[in-house]
Amino acid sequence: MKQANRSQAIETGNLLIAEPFMLDPHFKRTVVLIADHHEEEGTVGFILNRKTGLKLNELTDDFGDFEAEVFYGGPVDNSSMYFIHTAGNILDDSLEICPGIYWSGDYEKLKVLIECKLITADSIRFYIGYSGWSAGQLEEEMKDPAWIVSDMDPNYLYKSKPEELWKEILDQMGYHFSAIGRLEGDELMN
Repeated sequence: MKQANRSQAIETGNLLIAEPFMLDPHFKRTVVLIADHHEEEGTVGFILNRKTGLKLNELTDDFGDFEAEVFYGGPVDNSSMYFIHTAGNILDDSLEICPGIYWSGDYEKLKVLIECKLITADSIRFYIGYSGWSAGQLEEEMKDPAWIVSDMDPNYLYKSKPEELWKEILDQMGYHFSAIGRLEGDELMN
């Protein structure tokens, strides 16, 4: 069982779970995977549980008829697409987030690997935009508290249902968070 941790130092590979009472519409009830964190440069992350309703082949024809969902990564740079995957051992220039999970990589080689079916839709996730914080900004948000820090489990990315992920993680953190995670809308304000 995972325990909530509000004082844990933020590191690449951590998850940020939005506090149950967070009202920011960009992050309400989200789970963000920290893809890169440097105290002096800032933080980049991707929301794991927000689908856009779009398919990759609706946004680009670079991958033919490859059927992959596109997710909303966050409110920064919504004109660009990013990807997280499990193919770091075969996709050049991939950046390891945590064991078995990578982001980015050589785009031209990605197209070839998808065409050759060495990367499948269940081993990659595409995002429009990302979540970003300038140096020190996320640490300030942690004082509010706005986020709960947790460890990443690769199953969250590829096995869990995105629409249930926030509650699933809170359930694993124990009764207090599990009970709050089950409240809806106006119940949170009573």
